[in-house]
Amino acid sequence: METRGRGLGRSWDVGSSGHPSPFSHLHCTPQNRVRGEVAPTMTSTGQDSTTTRQRRSRHNPHSPPHDSSITSKRGAKKGAVLRSSPKLAEVKKKGRMKKLSQETGEDLIVGLQGLDLNLEAKTLSGTGLVFDEQLNEFHCLWDDSFPEGPERLHAIKEQLIQEGLLDRCVSFQARFAEKEELILVHSLEYIDLMETTQYMNEGELRILADTYDSVYLHPNSYTCACLASGSVLRLVDAVLGAEIRNGMAIIRPPGHHAQHSLMDGYCMFNHVAVAARYAQQKHGIERVLIVDWDVHHGQGTQFTFDQDPSVLYFSIHRYEQGRFWPHLKASNWSTTGFGKGQGYTINVPWNQVGMRDADYIAAFLQVLLPVASEFRPQLVLVAAGFDALQGDPKGEMAATPAGFAQLTHLLMGLAGGRLILSLEGGYNLRSLAEGVSASLHTLLGDPCPMLESPGSPCLSAQLSLSCTLEALEPFWEILVRSDKTIEEDTVEGVNVEKEEERSWQPPSLPVLTWPVLQARTGLVYDQRMMGHYNLWDNYHPEVPQRVSQIMGRLEELGLAERCLVLPTRPATDPELLTCHSAEYVRRLRATEKMKTRELYREGANFDSIYICPSTFACAKLATGATCCLVEAVLAGEVLNGVAVVRPPGHHAEQDAACGFCFFNSVAVAARHAQAISGHALRILIVDWDIHHGNGTQHIFEKDSSILYISLHRYDHGTFFPMGDEGACYQVGWAAGMGFTVNVAWNGPRMGDAEYLAAWHRLVLPIAYEFNPELVLVSAGFDAARGDPLGGCQVSPEGYAHLTHLLMGLASGRIILILEGGYNLTSISESMAACTRTLLGDPPPPLTLPRPPLSGALASISETIQVHRRYWRSLRVMKFKDKEGLSSSKFITKEVPQPANPGSAEGLTTLEGNILVASMGKTTLASSVQEAIPAQTKSETAVVELTQDQSSEGAMPDQTTSEGTMPDQTTSEGAMPDQTASEEAVGEAELIQTHPASCTDNQTPPASPVQGTTPHISPTKLFGILPTLELDSKAQEASESHISGDERLLGEAAGGQELDDSVLMQAFGNTDQAMFYAVTPLPWCPHLVAVCPIPEAGLDVTQPCQDCGALQENWVCLSCYEVYCGRYINAHMLQHHEGSGHPLVLSYVDLSTWCYQCQAYVHHQTLLDAKNIAHQNKFGEDMPHSH
Repeated sequence: METRGRGLGRSWDVGSSGHPSPFSHLHCTPQNRVRGEVAPTMTSTGQDSTTTRQRRSRHNPHSPPHDSSITSKRGAKKGAVLRSSPKLAEVKKKGRMKKLSQETGEDLIVGLQGLDLNLEAKTLSGTGLVFDEQLNEFHCLWDDSFPEGPERLHAIKEQLIQEGLLDRCVSFQARFAEKEELILVHSLEYIDLMETTQYMNEGELRILADTYDSVYLHPNSYTCACLASGSVLRLVDAVLGAEIRNGMAIIRPPGHHAQHSLMDGYCMFNHVAVAARYAQQKHGIERVLIVDWDVHHGQGTQFTFDQDPSVLYFSIHRYEQGRFWPHLKASNWSTTGFGKGQGYTINVPWNQVGMRDADYIAAFLQVLLPVASEFRPQLVLVAAGFDALQGDPKGEMAATPAGFAQLTHLLMGLAGGRLILSLEGGYNLRSLAEGVSASLHTLLGDPCPMLESPGSPCLSAQLSLSCTLEALEPFWEILVRSDKTIEEDTVEGVNVEKEEERSWQPPSLPVLTWPVLQARTGLVYDQRMMGHYNLWDNYHPEVPQRVSQIMGRLEELGLAERCLVLPTRPATDPELLTCHSAEYVRRLRATEKMKTRELYREGANFDSIYICPSTFACAKLATGATCCLVEAVLAGEVLNGVAVVRPPGHHAEQDAACGFCFFNSVAVAARHAQAISGHALRILIVDWDIHHGNGTQHIFEKDSSILYISLHRYDHGTFFPMGDEGACYQVGWAAGMGFTVNVAWNGPRMGDAEYLAAWHRLVLPIAYEFNPELVLVSAGFDAARGDPLGGCQVSPEGYAHLTHLLMGLASGRIILILEGGYNLTSISESMAACTRTLLGDPPPPLTLPRPPLSGALASISETIQVHRRYWRSLRVMKFKDKEGLSSSKFITKEVPQPANPGSAEGLTTLEGNILVASMGKTTLASSVQEAIPAQTKSETAVVELTQDQSSEGAMPDQTTSEGTMPDQTTSEGAMPDQTASEEAVGEAELIQTHPASCTDNQTPPASPVQGTTPHISPTKLFGILPTLELDSKAQEASESHISGDERLLGEAAGGQELDDSVLMQAFGNTDQAMFYAVTPLPWCPHLVAVCPIPEAGLDVTQPCQDCGALQENWVCLSCYEVYCGRYINAHMLQHHEGSGHPLVLSYVDLSTWCYQCQAYVHHQTLLDAKNIAHQNKFGEDMPHSH
């Protein structure tokens, strides 16, 4: 409260120059009526007609119509000021004072009470590092070429020493994780088993390792794994105990594949999972974000938290429709978690190799950061594998160390900067070392290197992101998008689907350089700029105290002394003439010698302008000070900077003052930067002032070297500066077309949620694609909460986050230049928050009180729709056909026409190629509202048949090149009345897919329906499956289930049991039927649990031993007891939970399911049991015994 009191006290002081400031930010004179008086205009009937005209004009963006009524309105208001007598003007002024005091004043007080002004809190510093040589004391005893070896850490250490990073970090001693800590994630039996490996010989270690997938064991493996987990826990204690700001654990073995009771993929204990539980248990953390950017999916971490809403798990990994290890359906975008944890598992699967930095950054901007802003994590843990870097033999991706620096920077804006990276994979020693180094540089506060070839996300990435967003939208309000634009994206605009990818070869890894700076943030301020003031109106909002109060607050918080205060100077005439005409500069210079009456008349000749004798000098000083800051940044004297200057500048035109502005400081600074650099430096200008920067836009609207992005109130053309200059369809002209971007808010109350949504969806995607070399911000703070003119609600914390997100661009070279903002407390706190961020302090935690307003989302979507033709990064859209988008290629197989399309018998005559039938397309399409809570490694081939088709009618070639949309697909989200497209009639599509499966607490998937295919044995299907030419890149269909009689096919396809009557009804009443063929795993580590078959053999007709059910029974391959499946009474599930026996055999289709692997398995070990069951069921041996 003391801080808030001091801040408010400064707001009510009277300046020494005699200009009273109590409530000065609440009142406007007739001269600034256009800019200040917005409420009457917004509610007038004239707005409706204006709105209609403006909306119609958007249909012709290249030649927008001129609205004469708006022009005359602006002129009339300026004329009214000159015709008004002093008495009438005084009456109007008093009326406005009363109105604003009653209406705006109350809202302002409420807004000020909500401001978080406690910015004096101590900011943590320091980056912790755990690096222990003991972690190198294990290796593969029987394979010297095994990729996970001690040389990985040796290479990292050499790189860190070479770059001097070890000395810059706070070093922590590694410690061993206790069993009580490991048991937070792993079973005690498993931990005890791993502990015994310390005493095994090489032969015993190899035997045990062979029971797992992709692991080796060494006598020191257990000790090192405990030390690795403990290292991460030590950093958790340090970060949450306020010893350091962030940290990195350089450890091995990796951990993110390790499961509750299962070693997997080089991993013994799951370090980040244990750390998350440890943070929750010991430190009381409620929400943890785990980001996994290793090229392999961290299934162990996902399975640990997939039912837990307190941990948000995000993984971005190579998938290739399940062909890449670990071959799990659970790795796909359709898996979002189960139960209370639904929506808290996020998978972004890459379905091709060669993914670049732009693809990864797009995933963060489009998916991770928006969801994280709503989730509000208190701690961020990163499973930091670097096997997605170019040159890695396993990942085959093309990301760069600079790209991982960007990802690290983006995460540093979350959880108040409490971020811990834990090393996972990475097997190219140079790439690994440079990736770790780049991330550590960023944690230490060094600027992110510029990306050499950022580009935009490729089509495959866009499709993956679209599907992920589609799956997550029901769970996160922040992801809701405009329905109108979604429809337009589907049917209009650029034909993204048929656009060819730009050829691109991954560059060699660049040699990164990190600047050595004497000071981080420059600051320009000159008290002489207070000499500009209004001679006639003591209540004008643009008062001298705006800059003095900001500077006072920076000094009070100790921020000014942390900056390098630079000397200032007036702008020179050559500098001004880069953006303004000589006649205009001469005209303003003449005001220095004008008398008071002449100054009044000259000001009235412009829009919303007052002039005093010192105006010209102050305007030159503001622009010159900004140029000084540009010089310091480009010379490397400082990294970034803040210009506390006035008068503002972004409304100033080439030959006219406008809206309190005289010289366009940001525009002159941009041209000055280009002159200094000697070439057309790529410069991004972001204008977050609540008013559109009409002057800046006009100066650069034909220039492709300057990208101008403005977010402002537009109110359908009725908000200052009025007219259609700030409309979304204003995109620039000639060579500059597409380089003017306007986000036009059509109403008040825009806050943090709206601006962050614009940043994530529009501003940053375009900015990264543009790849600027310098960022200038027209930093007006009249969108801040409490501002009387803006009527918006952006918080100081919100401005800090906007600043932080921009700092990843241009190697951190960013300058904030004060524009508007008329609540003295709001602008002081907002600029202080931004300055803290520029100095390297993490932005404070941000709480979004609500999702973005629908009107704001519509504005963002309209701008995206306009600019999709210019910026490929904006072409991440919401598609109706998720199946087709997830598929990179289709292969068709001609299938003979069923003898009787309306019966199941007819469908069983397809040469034995198909066994399992689901309900037809209509039922399938209506059954996808709820995702099946399941994961599996098994694969399913889906054959989609259209009735009344003939083999002659099948199209001979339905394959499409990767990145090209197929002509016909089945829409996963289609409504029940949708049918196949005309192109699909007369053909069958064969699509490789991965069915959902069961989690550890689920029974095995139900077998195919009994009684529907009496003429074909399941083993005939397995014999035929290898002959089906499944495209390895074909899309997997997402399986779902519904309640009641409308059930999908049995659990073999991840759905529910389907009885005979439903099957017959489905075949008789739908246009298509879909068939599934399961491709099981060739091996699993639990085959050792299979016991010899009893002498009595197997009886496939045996009922469930608990309930006597005859349908859907399974036999346990360890004890050979028989129980019913999940959708009968789930007695096999209960048996598994009680006994732990992993493998069971279906008496319906003779498939084998492994609970631990969550997958179907077909292996030589199982053939004896399958053959005996087959003999009992069909009276003959299996046709194929391999």
